[in-house]
Amino acid sequence: MTVFHTPMITLSDGNLIPQIGLGVLRIDDEGVTPVVESALEAGYRHIDGAAGYNNEAGVGRALQNAGFTQGENRKNLWVTTKLRDSEQGYDSARKAFDRQLDLLQLDYVDMYMLHWPTPFNWRSGETWKAFDEFRAEGRVRTLGVCNFLPEHLERLHKETGEYPAVNQIELHPTWQQREVVAYCKAHNIAVEAYSPMARGADLNAGDGVIERIARAHGVTEAQVILRWHIENGTIIIPKSVHADRQRQNLDLFGFVLDPDEHAAIDALDGPTRAGHDPMTFTYA
Repeated sequence: MTVFHTPMITLSDGNLIPQIGLGVLRIDDEGVTPVVESALEAGYRHIDGAAGYNNEAGVGRALQNAGFTQGENRKNLWVTTKLRDSEQGYDSARKAFDRQLDLLQLDYVDMYMLHWPTPFNWRSGETWKAFDEFRAEGRVRTLGVCNFLPEHLERLHKETGEYPAVNQIELHPTWQQREVVAYCKAHNIAVEAYSPMARGADLNAGDGVIERIARAHGVTEAQVILRWHIENGTIIIPKSVHADRQRQNLDLFGFVLDPDEHAAIDALDGPTRAGHDPMTFTYA
């Protein structure tokens, strides 16, 4: 069985993150264990989780079962988790993080993230003080945020003197968030895409354009969209509970989009997100 190896992206703090990871949103705690195990077997070395997904214990079981909680395997694995929005704040973040490490059965995580900016109840600055301590203690390697718009990144920088290494945002062909991406690139913040295929909706975007490109290369529509992200230098965390599809989502390096094909996908950008508005949403 082929085990796939994915390229690494160098972050502003010098850490290397695998460009492709497995997302585990909307998989229950029991069901997530075999999903993560099959991904590790296929060659995934990047798992993206969150307290808000209510399945950190299941992820921890998978890491333990597969032998990835310590030793060389642990060193070669990137694990991300995120703080619950309801636990933002200095003291609550310190308590929450201890609990999360226990659930994951890990001594440290590779990236810890603010999940949503919650500008209507902003606590990112004080929360970041706790994040900074976790990093100093060696229990977090990289600090990141999710769903931050440029104004939120500016505010965080003003309060902490620091930009996150990564901003994880909804990003796919029909919702490309070009202003956010441009701001991140200008400030050396790596862009990580969740819902990289708009939960499957973008497979049919653009009057069959994705299907035509897929046919030309003998690959799937999903592989075409994920390849487009890879060529843009974006970190991606596609979710799949099926082992064969997990493997397909890693198998993106046997073909290249020609410039016209890449431009045709660029042209699919639209005005409608598939997910939530960072100005109003909280993932409590």
